[in-house]
Amino acid sequence: MTVATTATCIAPIARVSGCDLQVPLVQGGTCTYANFDYAASAPALAAVTDHIAELLPFYASVHRGAGYASRVTTDAYEKCRAVVSGFVGAADDQVVVFTRNTTDSLNLLATAVPGEVVLLDIEHHANLLPWKNSRIVEAADTVAGTIERLAAELRRAPAALLAITGASNVTGELLPIGELADLAHECGARILVDGAQLVPHRRIDLAATGVDYLAFSGHKTYAPFGAGVLVGRRDWLDVAEPYLAGGGAVREVRLDHTEWACAPARHEAGSPNVLGAAAIAAACDALAGFDADAVARHEEELSALLVAGLHEIDGVELLRLWEDSCDSVGIVTFTVAGYEPAEIAAYLSAEHGIGVRDGRFCAHPLLARVGRAGGAVRASLGLGSSSDDVERLVGALRRLVEHGPSWTYAKTDGLWGPSPETRPGLAVEGAGASECV
Repeated sequence: MTVATTATCIAPIARVSGCDLQVPLVQGGTCTYANFDYAASAPALAAVTDHIAELLPFYASVHRGAGYASRVTTDAYEKCRAVVSGFVGAADDQVVVFTRNTTDSLNLLATAVPGEVVLLDIEHHANLLPWKNSRIVEAADTVAGTIERLAAELRRAPAALLAITGASNVTGELLPIGELADLAHECGARILVDGAQLVPHRRIDLAATGVDYLAFSGHKTYAPFGAGVLVGRRDWLDVAEPYLAGGGAVREVRLDHTEWACAPARHEAGSPNVLGAAAIAAACDALAGFDADAVARHEEELSALLVAGLHEIDGVELLRLWEDSCDSVGIVTFTVAGYEPAEIAAYLSAEHGIGVRDGRFCAHPLLARVGRAGGAVRASLGLGSSSDDVERLVGALRRLVEHGPSWTYAKTDGLWGPSPETRPGLAVEGAGASECV
């Protein structure tokens, strides 16, 4: 699929759910919603919702039913593994386990790691909190310096795993995962990539890069039906304690002994989220069908347009981790002098129908190290984004800085919102529970 671009027009790559959503404005009237919150939860691709609609009439029990619908559902569920495996270029010894989300995947893997885990202080909480025996390395101001620090720590003492983000959920900046995989293996460790922000934006090949484990979420990959994925080498997963104890995870149960199944069944006790797995597989199929270069170009051009526009506004400061980073996904995070992040988000929503994320983005240590412990505003792009959206956001922020909001805003129970709130169904506008996200 090609991207229609001119000096002033960058069209969406694909049609997503909610692209024509009309939202009310606090001053009256409505406008088309401008979604800049892809990094939190991406809207569903049309191909995903179409696939779910086709599967729903056959929805039935999985693995333990003999009826036709049950057999169809079971077959569809297991085929999802092959689709996901192919999409991420899994190696022959890697298995696909379906989970609830990236956080769930990382918590599962944490039960299986037979040793210490090395990670950076910039990780999302999902890749910071689950590890029982962790050694945290302070990131340097450059990518090169950060890699040097990781190398020094891995060589200082044996570690079982290097757990690293593929793309920062705060700044969008990427680390060279192939290089880090080589480093980990050289030091006798394996590597886990938190792909929550990477997989929706960049193609990854586990076998080619040498990545041992990958975790990502459906709801960030245009498949918002409550499922996630852990792909990785099966030996640790085959011998780890089952993530959940229950039906489906066993081969044989006696009152005095239980024989557990191997992965993936070992860690998928209970009735699985069939629709979630099917949605992820459909999203993977759809993403594989796009021209990867066109997708990257679309995102780069929109990001450049947004960054250039923000640089022209007095008082706006963009967040970065590394001075030498040269690649990032479509995430731009910023602050505006004189305004709290949640106040900005409330203004953009109420007066302009623009959805952004504010707060600390489940990355409190990262925000503290860049001097923004109070939070920031994140605008994230995706397949449904356009230059019209970007120009609308930049224009709204320019008006805020130059003229201030046209409505009155107040903080109620810690949340900023318009006062009075005139939009239907919103007694109090919660722009974002900044202390929690």
